[in-house]
Amino acid sequence: MRVLVVDPYYPVVLEAHYRARPALRAEPYDAQWQALMDLAFGTSDAYSFNLRKLGHDAREVVPNCLPLQRAWAKEHRPRLAALPWRVAGPAILLEQAAWFRPDVVYVQSVGAFHPFVLRLLRRRARLLAGQLASGVPEQRRVESYDVLFTSFPHFLDRFGVPTHLLRIGFDQRVLDRLSPPAERHDVVFVGQLGGDEHREANSVIEAAASEVPVDVWGPGVDEWPVGSPLRGRYHGVAWGAEMYRVLAASRIALNRHLSSAEGHANNMRLFEATGVGTLLLTDVAAGLDSLFEPGREVVTYSDAADLVEKARWYLEHEPERAAVAAAGHARTLSEHTYEERMRELASVLERYLS
Repeated sequence: MRVLVVDPYYPVVLEAHYRARPALRAEPYDAQWQALMDLAFGTSDAYSFNLRKLGHDAREVVPNCLPLQRAWAKEHRPRLAALPWRVAGPAILLEQAAWFRPDVVYVQSVGAFHPFVLRLLRRRARLLAGQLASGVPEQRRVESYDVLFTSFPHFLDRFGVPTHLLRIGFDQRVLDRLSPPAERHDVVFVGQLGGDEHREANSVIEAAASEVPVDVWGPGVDEWPVGSPLRGRYHGVAWGAEMYRVLAASRIALNRHLSSAEGHANNMRLFEATGVGTLLLTDVAAGLDSLFEPGREVVTYSDAADLVEKARWYLEHEPERAAVAAAGHARTLSEHTYEERMRELASVLERYLS
């Protein structure tokens, strides 16, 4: 198969990336693309890398990265490079699809594009697939896809479009990018702090942080009161490789799920923390036991008091903490890598193409 993976990034990540490296804007497309993948943000190029290992031809594009996409246009379709970005953005993506001639266009965020753009993308491939594991977009966007993939079990029969379960995974190449930590931490939380849904989910972290010192990274801290313990040990944001370094330098990583998960175990932190060998202390959630063995590979908490009690216990019992961390690490590397996930994805896509 030829698979074009379309993966919009958070605008704040793109802005910080180019602000830190202003000369990058003038670099050729391939150099900009590689620098962006080296951030290890989100799934990075884990999809295309592992699909290629399986014998398929695949590549990622980041359609909302203006400097990157303009560089591609200058090298392949110069007339598009001078257009206003509002017009050029979708036009460049469509030209990239026409140039690559994919069998499958796989969009990592189902609601990222207008249905008109999705219809045009569909004409440039045999199959238009989308990934959905967050807020539900409007139905007309969902219905533009031939097939959906989700890590949410409760989404499988919800949209009137064929939908398959595809769990989140871990990109084990991250381990090669980790350097010895300059500073170590006991308990950390790395994640979104702002927004109604995140503030609601983070209330348990804030309550626990009043009892156990928790070092915190993430955007949106200004939405919390000045006296909040989340502000007291706040260290800024940590995206991609920096996030992995923080997790790897920590004894315990805290996790909580958003209301959109509807009680199911499903977020990236499950695999990011265990993948780098940190003990994961996560909220009780349905289906967690199909991913990890609670008490042996990860540790669960039921409320803030339980979180505090277990964090203190494992901080005081290092051999037991290290054993759980090692077992979770081994489970992720054996069963929850993107190499394994891409085998699952490729098998489903091949069935649809045939």
